[in-house]
Amino acid sequence: MKSPGYLCETAATGTPRPNPYSAECPTRLVLDRIADKWTVLVIGLLQTGPMRFNRLRRDIDGLSQKVLSQTLRRLERDGLVSRTAFATVPVTVEYALTPLGRTLATTVDALRAWAEDHIAEVRQAQHAYDERAREEREDRP
Repeated sequence: MKSPGYLCETAATGTPRPNPYSAECPTRLVLDRIADKWTVLVIGLLQTGPMRFNRLRRDIDGLSQKVLSQTLRRLERDGLVSRTAFATVPVTVEYALTPLGRTLATTVDALRAWAEDHIAEVRQAQHAYDERAREEREDRP
């Protein structure tokens, strides 16, 4: 039986594995989710322990209530975050990383840390690029 087009065989095992370079590969959906800046920040905060919705919203500057809600819902659907409602008035809802989410947290946190460690170099490169582009525009007839 032929494998779907998004699978490729690995040389070492001969076992078909997902090929994210194929347009049909479902791993692209996961990559899209975890590459989102809000996902990175939410998972980073939840790595410290369970949090309530409003705490997450307060701690992530610039994140709207709507986008936080969408992000949490998607992470819950993907099995990365759990949602627990407590019977209080009003209802208290807490979010936490699932065991699967914890396996991702270290990797995602490494991306955040890399961004913090290298932002000066990135900004310097952006400035140099913008300067070259400006000079090229000025040199055109």
